[in-house]
Amino acid sequence: MVCHCCGQHHAGVSVSEPAAGPRLPHFTVDMHCHLLVPAVEECVAGHPHKQAETAQQARLMGAASLAHNQQMRAAIGPRLTTPAVRVADMDRLGIDLQVLSPSPTQYYTWADAGLARDVVRLQNEAIAGVVRAQPDRFEGLGAVALQHPELAAEQLREAVSTLGLRGAEITSDPTGKGLDDPALDVFWREAQRLDAVIFLHPLGTSLGERVNRYYLSNVIGQPLETTIALSELIHGGVLDRFTRLRICAAHGGGYLPFAPGRSDHGFGVRPEARGCARSPGEYLQRMWFDSVVFRPESLRVLIDTVGLGQVVAGTDYPFDMGEYALHELIRRVPGLASAGQAALLGGNASALLRLDAHHPARLRADLTPEDIR
Repeated sequence: MVCHCCGQHHAGVSVSEPAAGPRLPHFTVDMHCHLLVPAVEECVAGHPHKQAETAQQARLMGAASLAHNQQMRAAIGPRLTTPAVRVADMDRLGIDLQVLSPSPTQYYTWADAGLARDVVRLQNEAIAGVVRAQPDRFEGLGAVALQHPELAAEQLREAVSTLGLRGAEITSDPTGKGLDDPALDVFWREAQRLDAVIFLHPLGTSLGERVNRYYLSNVIGQPLETTIALSELIHGGVLDRFTRLRICAAHGGGYLPFAPGRSDHGFGVRPEARGCARSPGEYLQRMWFDSVVFRPESLRVLIDTVGLGQVVAGTDYPFDMGEYALHELIRRVPGLASAGQAALLGGNASALLRLDAHHPARLRADLTPEDIR
């Protein structure tokens, strides 16, 4: 077998390493970066579900991955929690604006309604506070307790209308019934009414112990969770009922944008796959996808499948599965001219987030040759 990806194989780059090459001369928005709120950990510390979490993680991801994750999270702790540390990283990596979202480790979908109110309030107030303190460097997406759909709709309304956040981050299966669960329609309806950005980012995988070696729970499992969740939104008719939803999927949308033909074929030949009004692949051009796919040729395929305007830059800051050679990745995408680079790095995210030309981050960036050396 001959591989025609010569020169594209490379090991991962750590968040602490120097930037790989100079930045491109374009306003750059990181749509995929997380903030952990220590007060949330204090809030859930004594709960039985929290106390059982370590044993469950060891079973589902494996003892080796759990041990390494604990070391990694200790190492990135200041980056997860301290704005000044992340601003220094942003300057080094060529990021003008971070769109903060909750750390997925703090979803806590097991929380009852009372605890969920406290957890989400602490997260959203913390994210909004960072944005208020440095509006030229940060925007924010909040948390919602989607296991309680009515409460989640209320929390999204508070996050957007009162705290000024741009939307919310959600996980792939908060109720155990999929994102096409009819009980979630109250949330989707409110998200559409608010014109909120909904960032889909899974935590773990439903594949169970089958992938508890080699970090497959994340490497394979999380993209599969995104693939399933997006497929539920499509086949379940959610995107037909709520045609103006603004969904942005992490990790390049998982596997779905790279094999849409199989979904389209199933739609054509299987009656039970026809819960949507049109071929599934058509819906991909109505969603947004981040650039965390690690290879320039993969990013090229994503662009060709969903459209240039539907792809936004992301790093997955500050976790070790992030893409920190962002400008180099964009630079190496085949056939991408300067205008396309500008769209991917910041133009598309600015449109998605409704950032105007006078946004403080745009005014601050005002890139000059000295800034991009």
